Amino acid sequence: MSAAAAHIPVMAREAIDALNVRDGGVYVDATFGAGGYTKAVLNAADCSVYAFDRDPRAIAAANDWSGDYGERLVLVNRPFAEMEQALEDNGIEKVDGVVLDLGVSSMQLDEADRGFSFRHDGPLSMRMDGARPDAADVVAIADGRQLAAIFKAYGEEKKAGRIARAIVAARETAPIVTTGALAKIVEQANPPRGPSKIHPATRVFQALRIFVNDELGQLVAALRAAERLLKPAGRLVVVTFHSLEDRIVKRFFSARSQTRSRGTRHLPEQAPPPATFHLLSTKARAASPEEAAQNPRARSAKLRAGERLAARAHDGAGEDLGAPRHSDLPDLEGVSVKCSD
Repeated sequence: MSAAAAHIPVMAREAIDALNVRDGGVYVDATFGAGGYTKAVLNAADCSVYAFDRDPRAIAAANDWSGDYGERLVLVNRPFAEMEQALEDNGIEKVDGVVLDLGVSSMQLDEADRGFSFRHDGPLSMRMDGARPDAADVVAIADGRQLAAIFKAYGEEKKAGRIARAIVAARETAPIVTTGALAKIVEQANPPRGPSKIHPATRVFQALRIFVNDELGQLVAALRAAERLLKPAGRLVVVTFHSLEDRIVKRFFSARSQTRSRGTRHLPEQAPPPATFHLLSTKARAASPEEAAQNPRARSAKLRAGERLAARAHDGAGEDLGAPRHSDLPDLEGVSVKCSD
């Protein structure tokens, strides 16, 4: 991927159109990154944006241009799951729109010392906030069963067990602390077959990244926070890049837009709570063929959006939005305790 393509925000025009940006509005860019969406929103109307990113490097990188927007732009170095509390701290109770562009940013992929990609050999970290425990800690501490569970749940890796056993065997010889070392172990355990363009370590790296950053748990919390924060007629726009994210977003919007009772032969029909969103489209939108050709990252992108209705936000009790829940997954706090011994 070229540097030019890497830093182009995916489906920016479609996202801004769906957000319905208006003068005087207050908007949240929950995944600031390089600021592409934030700039597009601020340039679309005389509005303000609260931009969130838990990566301090992303916030620092914006210092060169953020001042051009004055008080219209507020940068917040916190996870997007905490947007409700952060906005309250800034005196904001309701907003007119929230946009999320999920996954790892191209800047993080390009920085070898962040350990997100095996394209550049570097320390095996993958933490967006630079904290611990990181991917190297998990690879060093989790047992084979736990590693396999992570690879299956968050990477949908079919050879999870074989790869996990190879990692456990390899770390007996030497610690696995670089992206190149891990990628080599995975490739040896699961060599490529045929002309596939996908590196054998791709799903393992995705799984570790999602796990150590709690990306799916953060997503669920952010969707529910956005539901509570949005004014009637406010818009929620989400761009996803893989099936795990999209499944959660799809289920969220489906549950929040449902108006008909559903039942089975075992359970009587139950009236759903009042709908809180009107879907802008019943199906996810894909990037245009032109954008997909120019920006490879756009090929897997899906955009879903809804307009907030006046009904009270759902409480989410007992709700299953499709985030993996597996008894074999290690407790990240437990990993942290072990690593500090």
